[in-house]
Amino acid sequence: MTTALVTGGAGYIGTHVGVALMGAGWEVAVVDSLANSSAAAVDAVGDIAGRRPRFHVVDCRDESAMDSVMAEVRPHAVVHLAGLKSVPDSVADPLRYYRHNLESSAVLLTVMQRHGVRRLVFSSSATVYGVPEHVPVAESAVLGPANPYGWTKLVIEQMIADVVRADTRWSATLLRYFNPVGAHPSGLIGEDPVGVPGNLMPYLLQVAAGRRERLPLYGTDYPTPDGTALRDYIHVMDLADGHVAALERLDTSAGKAAIYNLGTGRGVSVLEMIAAMREATGHPVPYEEHDRRPGDVPRLWADPGRAHRELGWKATRTLADMCRDGWAWQSTHPQGYA
Repeated sequence: MTTALVTGGAGYIGTHVGVALMGAGWEVAVVDSLANSSAAAVDAVGDIAGRRPRFHVVDCRDESAMDSVMAEVRPHAVVHLAGLKSVPDSVADPLRYYRHNLESSAVLLTVMQRHGVRRLVFSSSATVYGVPEHVPVAESAVLGPANPYGWTKLVIEQMIADVVRADTRWSATLLRYFNPVGAHPSGLIGEDPVGVPGNLMPYLLQVAAGRRERLPLYGTDYPTPDGTALRDYIHVMDLADGHVAALERLDTSAGKAAIYNLGTGRGVSVLEMIAAMREATGHPVPYEEHDRRPGDVPRLWADPGRAHRELGWKATRTLADMCRDGWAWQSTHPQGYA
């Protein structure tokens, strides 16, 4: 079997990508520092897929350790998901985000080049668009992140594009995620944030499970139909399928750093998400209104047309599916993997 090395493969996105890859016939090797994830998640991937990925507890910033992993695994391609990802945390501590995310990516690219591994799928983010002039947002839109997290993603995109330009043997795909939510329908893997969740759905699920009293709703005066922010929520398994499609394209795209939005093309408000979660869980899910958070934007959803045309990929799962599958995870793991 052809092997993909997945950095951050024990995390939320990484575990679902691992399941999708193994289901598509790939062998998977995982690199993860476990700073924000759990080894139990890798075991759960094995339970779903019928075989456990090879697992290396390594920080991507450790060049010597990454050299050893690359020499042992000898992957056909790398899916780079490792990195810090909280918008509010990046606003509060920008230097930590710049040092961690940029260093880990630079080390990974250096080690890949050294070992002749030149196929890469990178986990970017719709935060690179900042406050968009128009929605839906196409890949050609003006870029201008509104927070340090988004800037780290944009700088890494540029880093990868420069590497490909300098050595046309490289082939890279940059996937700009919108808002991944939900879980594998088995309920065996899902989002298990360390500490207080920074994203909407995991917080909602913890409120529904009784782990938290109520959701803090940041901003009810946005210029949107119900006053709450609009986002493009995409089922994490649709997102994972997008990675499979991207990997399968790499062999025919040498010398390119292609960019694709992964989203549904529809904006969903916070209040709509709360209503859908109440329907899926049968719980009241109370919330408390607060002022807007620094770094948040009012409206952001994708134009996913390019991914459909060039990768043959399209999001198919509904908001109800996202809430139902997220609840399948949370209701059976009320304290997460612990």
